[in-house]
Amino acid sequence: MSFTKTTHDTATELVEKSAVELRRLIGSKEVSPVELLEACIARIERVNPFVNAVTATCFERARAEAREAENAVMRGDTLGLLHGLPMGVKDLEPTEGLLTTWGSPIYRDHVPTEDIELVARLRRAGAIVAGKTNVPEMGAGANSRNDVWGATGNPFNPNLNAGGSSGGSAAALACDMLPVCTGSDTGGSLRIPAAKCGVVGFRPSPGVVPSVRKPLGWTPISVVGPMGRTVEEACLQLAASAGMTAGDPLSYPLDPLSFLVPQRVDLGRLRVAWTEDFGTCAVDNDIRATFRRKIEAMRHLFVRCDEVSFDMGEAHRCFDVLRAEAFVAGMQAAYERDPESLGPNPRANYEMGAKMSLLDSAWAQAEQTRLLKRFQPTFADYDLVLSPTTPVSPFPWTQLYAATINGEPQANYYRWLALTYVVTLTTHPAISLPCGVDHAGMPFGLQIVGGFRADHQLLGAAHAMEAAFAPDPRLCRPIPDLSALRAAEPALKSIVKTPPVFGDSRLAASEAVSAV
Repeated sequence: MSFTKTTHDTATELVEKSAVELRRLIGSKEVSPVELLEACIARIERVNPFVNAVTATCFERARAEAREAENAVMRGDTLGLLHGLPMGVKDLEPTEGLLTTWGSPIYRDHVPTEDIELVARLRRAGAIVAGKTNVPEMGAGANSRNDVWGATGNPFNPNLNAGGSSGGSAAALACDMLPVCTGSDTGGSLRIPAAKCGVVGFRPSPGVVPSVRKPLGWTPISVVGPMGRTVEEACLQLAASAGMTAGDPLSYPLDPLSFLVPQRVDLGRLRVAWTEDFGTCAVDNDIRATFRRKIEAMRHLFVRCDEVSFDMGEAHRCFDVLRAEAFVAGMQAAYERDPESLGPNPRANYEMGAKMSLLDSAWAQAEQTRLLKRFQPTFADYDLVLSPTTPVSPFPWTQLYAATINGEPQANYYRWLALTYVVTLTTHPAISLPCGVDHAGMPFGLQIVGGFRADHQLLGAAHAMEAAFAPDPRLCRPIPDLSALRAAEPALKSIVKTPPVFGDSRLAASEAVSAV
């Protein structure tokens, strides 16, 4: 028995299939990992010049691994959850033999000698690393642009931003370049780009997926989690990456396979709360109106759907301190060596933290604990909390951040991320689910917050909502028209049109000049 051969005409259909379906087809010998990889490479080469989502690549190594993956299927070997699926890795995660820059000129020549735990797990599950995906410098901010690779444009309009910091992964998924892409989240870095690109971004509870690169191992604000075009895709990656390791002291024993199939949830039994702003977040008036229309379109699905209020205390100052602590811990050496080597966002975070005292740190830790306690009474009466994921429609990528909302100046470059970072402070799991389009015709993300450590229930509810939204044009996932893509103005990057190949990535990155 041999693989069914795909033709050029079916390559487009192939890359548009879900990761779950592709894995099934590989296992049944209906699709070859080699043919799937080639279809993904063809899509990257055709579409990536318009959005600049994929950066350094290792296509030749991936081709060799795809051939071995095909041989393993033919031999009847036991196959991993992600066997033969091409993968994009966010450029904050070190990858053995493949350029990892963190979007910083400091690391434009950095080629790690080993994979970080997340990547190692996904590769052991059979995923084939095809390339890296773009980020803001050091992951600081929600606009994926940097001085190494340039900017990532939105698949619905490359002149607009794709969010961040997992913007390259979100855009690559939305464009069907790769069926698996990784992400991570502190203030919303999984949820925000997912919302802006029309895909799914899941922030799990701390410790579900080990995060071994965070400099403060005991902090719960930074997590690693999956992205996907659907909830099932996110669950597939989660099942391949969850589980304990000593590298993350917050990780704990759990059954990764328990995430593989979303729980069955009857929406008609769910009590749902909603808020436009958690009582403390700036939200554009048009987004508020859009969100209210979405709530009206879906409220019949639930047994209850009520607006609720929250007391988030001093959430903004709390997040300022905890975020700055992490940047100080991670960037002290680079800053002390040469402050000018850091871009404006990471430098601003470091300098904010360097001015803080032990009193600030102790207060922030205590305030987060108080905030968590104040958040819990809502979940005595409700199963989920709904909100917008982002407070503004995607704006031009040339604009570093949303400096004003409704004409009101924002305190710093990340204050506009408050809808997601106030949820981060609660440590509750949260997911951004595609929910139609906004007033400007751009993807609208619905943030769904689950109960404390209720990851399985949240994923099940999101999967059921996704299915209920599908037939409704007001709520279903929007799909970008890739045939209508045009080059962004100004150009997203001024490096070579195709990403560097494995073996050449060190040279290509060192020669890259950004248009940002």
